Amino acid sequence: MNKNLSLKLGTIALLVLALLIPLLMIGGLIDERQSLRDSVVDDIAQSSSHAQQISGPLLVVPYSKYERVWKVQDGKSFQETRMNHGFLTFLPETFLLDGSASTELRSRGIYEARLFHASSRISGQFRIPANWGIKSDLDDYRFDTPFIAVGISDIRGIQNGLQLQLNGKTLDFVAGSKLDWLGGGVHALLGEFDRSSEQRLDYAFNLNLQGTGQLHVLPVGRSSSVTLSANWPHPSFIGNYLPNSREIDGKGFKAQWQTSFFSTNLEEALASCASRESCADFQGRAFGVSFVDPVDQYLKSERAIKYALLFIALTFAGFFLFEVLRDLSVHPIQYALVGAALALFYLLLLSLSEHIGFGMAYLVSAGGCVGLIGFYLCHVLRSAVRGLGFAAGLAVLYALLYGLLSAEDYALLMGALLLFALLGVFMVLTRRLDWYRAGQVRA
Repeated sequence: MNKNLSLKLGTIALLVLALLIPLLMIGGLIDERQSLRDSVVDDIAQSSSHAQQISGPLLVVPYSKYERVWKVQDGKSFQETRMNHGFLTFLPETFLLDGSASTELRSRGIYEARLFHASSRISGQFRIPANWGIKSDLDDYRFDTPFIAVGISDIRGIQNGLQLQLNGKTLDFVAGSKLDWLGGGVHALLGEFDRSSEQRLDYAFNLNLQGTGQLHVLPVGRSSSVTLSANWPHPSFIGNYLPNSREIDGKGFKAQWQTSFFSTNLEEALASCASRESCADFQGRAFGVSFVDPVDQYLKSERAIKYALLFIALTFAGFFLFEVLRDLSVHPIQYALVGAALALFYLLLLSLSEHIGFGMAYLVSAGGCVGLIGFYLCHVLRSAVRGLGFAAGLAVLYALLYGLLSAEDYALLMGALLLFALLGVFMVLTRRLDWYRAGQVRA
């Protein structure tokens, strides 16, 4: 191959590699801006309330138990009595939660955090065995006042006075769950309790809760049913269990979960909490919904920049085709200027998307770059028709890129088909080209 052509191809390859530097810098800027946004969202949550998890209700019975231990000292055995303290904890037989939520945006500067306001009705039934299920050494136990505890991860988000309806009686909740492993929350003392026979306790209470980003529910019932609806059209269902049914449209969503002890194994997880201060296994069996946009402008910008090298390579390949097919000469500096304009597109996209949204930012940034490159190429290629035609092709590439970014599930397939089609176009246009003669093109 002619040395001039080899030099030209080598120069183009070096320019492509050199343009990786500003692209990597813009990629780092995307990460920096995203981290800054996340810190602002955390600050807003710190000032209001964080993501929320509802864990409960649980019926808890504090107890003290005499334990007798035989010991040997100086060859003599004796019995030592000591008092151990603990909690008997009962999960409800049924747990029903029917909730609806609305969302709002809180702003700080150019950054926004999405808060939710969830209004829920929680109800169900406890089935408590006689003598709290103690079948041996009952006389060694001393029971304190039982209470019902509800874990709420950030009690600052409680927006109503909580009252518990229990078998027709009304009891007031007070702050604190009284269980270290349950974390923050509320509890209601039950007062006098007949433990001589099995008891069934019907409970219900209303909970209005504010939080930021995510709402989790721990399905504590032997049989649990949770229904959530909201005006957020982009829910992301999270946790260990997906909804059994869901409806999503442009106005919001409605989802329903059904679980049982067979699927959650919460009784075993709860039993392990008694011997440990931390109860991550029990708390970790929750499910819920995220009100955060799953694909925000930073993630879209990050995806877009992954195609930057492809864009630059395709544009340079187009220039090279003009050189070999139309006997034109494009200087490496002209390659570099067009490549710089393509790289600056991503910086414009990032900065504008923080103010006017990703879709409009993409349109403005792509339109500006296509217009600038088209104007420049009308003179470089010595023809308005060629310059505008090249700009039209570039506009089509930007439109295809936007389609790739929007089609999350089919992005790989669409990208592969696009590359195959472009390769086919390149091969068709150069099928009769004598590359040895093309090697004599001006450098």
